[in-house]
Amino acid sequence: MRNLILATVAFTLLGGPAALAADDFIKGVYLESEALCAQAKSDTLQTVIEAGNVVLTARGLDSIEYNCEFLQVTRATRSPAWLVNALCQEPGHLFPDVLSVLEMSPTQLDLVSVKPADPDGGGNSGSYFLCDGVTMP
Repeated sequence: MRNLILATVAFTLLGGPAALAADDFIKGVYLESEALCAQAKSDTLQTVIEAGNVVLTARGLDSIEYNCEFLQVTRATRSPAWLVNALCQEPGHLFPDVLSVLEMSPTQLDLVSVKPADPDGGGNSGSYFLCDGVTMP
């Protein structure tokens, strides 16, 4: 009984399932289209970001004057997906978000946010494509 209690306490202190799930979370840089990936390879990723595009990595979503830091990642057991708690920031505004990240294929992820999409476009939902050979600046 004592060993079970010690194991439970250690598991909780080490972050529980979220800490384990972070190891198998997404790898690489993702953009919202394969054309943007090609542009990032031919120009630079910085050029693509400065044009107002959003970049997805394991650490979160990043663009000019906007970011979402992924704080907690939990792996689903029945599908190739994760649940992500995030803290998002834009000039003068900070808000929490919860996203699902579904692996549609080895090179495509679909994100769905609980935050309603902005009527003018934008938001944290959408498809993202792996950009081989592209790294964060």
